[in-house]
This record gives sequence, structure tokens and C-alpha cells, in this order.
Amino acid sequence: MSTHLCPWWLTYTFDNPFRACFHKPADILTPYVAPSMTVADIGCGFGYFSIGLARLVGKKGKVIAVDIQQKMLEKSEQRARKAGVSEIIEFHKCSYDSLNINHSLNFALAFWMVHETEDNTYFFQQVHAALKPGGRFLMVEPKLHVSAIQFNKQVHLTENTGFLKIGEPKIRLSRSAVFQKMSTSDAKIQ
Repeated sequence: MSTHLCPWWLTYTFDNPFRACFHKPADILTPYVAPSMTVADIGCGFGYFSIGLARLVGKKGKVIAVDIQQKMLEKSEQRARKAGVSEIIEFHKCSYDSLNINHSLNFALAFWMVHETEDNTYFFQQVHAALKPGGRFLMVEPKLHVSAIQFNKQVHLTENTGFLKIGEPKIRLSRSAVFQKMSTSDAKIQ
């Protein structure tokens, strides 16, 4: 998906115990995730949100932790085992040109990673294809890397892919938007 990735070792600077002071997975994700859902954490890094998602979907749910870097997936799996939720999470290595998610998703999360993709439209199309009709997609970008103008362009591209923007949740240090996959009949009404 990208040739300008965050190096795995740099993840320690923001994915550490202090992160819980400003990014609480349950607070951020509870409005969109329920028990027994199948969800994806795209660009999962060290699994901070994958673990939070696993706790929300429970033992009857499934989390697909997706990353392009094997080292990220290894660290994510270590952390999930330590947290006692590894049986709920499937660790999935994607490629530069495909997410290759073989599950029908209720929810997808892209937290601080869309700016790393080379082709946002293609990325949004793949997320759209993986979601069930009515499925939701939460896109969160870091204010330090993504300007308001850049984020608005991403939102516009997402809407052009067949998503309807349904909210702008307040997430610290971030710009965010939540979308719903429109059904074919919804798209005709537009």
C-alpha cells in the first residue's frame, strides 16, 4: 500500500503506556463495535487498538490485525498474548498492492495510517469491498502529519468510494471521520 511507512522501531515513540492517557480504545471504539462482530484494525502497528477491539467483540467476535510489516505483526501478537486476547485476533500481513482481507467486516479502523498509503482512492475501495452493507469505517489521522486540507481531501475521496460520512468524533491529537458503507439502494438515492 505504501513505500513511505513508519519504521517499526519508531512505533515505540507513540505506542507506549502513556498513550492510554489520550487514546482510550473503549471510549473511541464502543460507539461502532459490539460483541460478536468481525472487525479490522488496518495498519495495526503494535496492536494497541487490536487488543481494545478484541475486548469489545469478545470471544464470539474476530479482529483482523492487518499490517504490511512483519515486525509490527510479531509485536502485536506478543502484546495480544500478554493481554489474553490472541485467540480473538487473526494477524494478517497485507501487501503493497492489496489488503487481501478475506472476511466480511462489520467495522474497519484506520488509525494514523491512511497518510502512508500511496493511493488513497485504491485503499478506500479495498476497505469498502471488505465491509458488509451498512458497515462502518473510522478514519483517524494525526494532526502533526495531516493538515485539515489534506484530511478534507481524504474525506472527499472516501465519500466518492461509496461511503456516507456520518460523524466526526473528537479524538485527541487527531482529525477523524466515521463513514458508513451505503447499500446499492442508498447510492441510487444520492
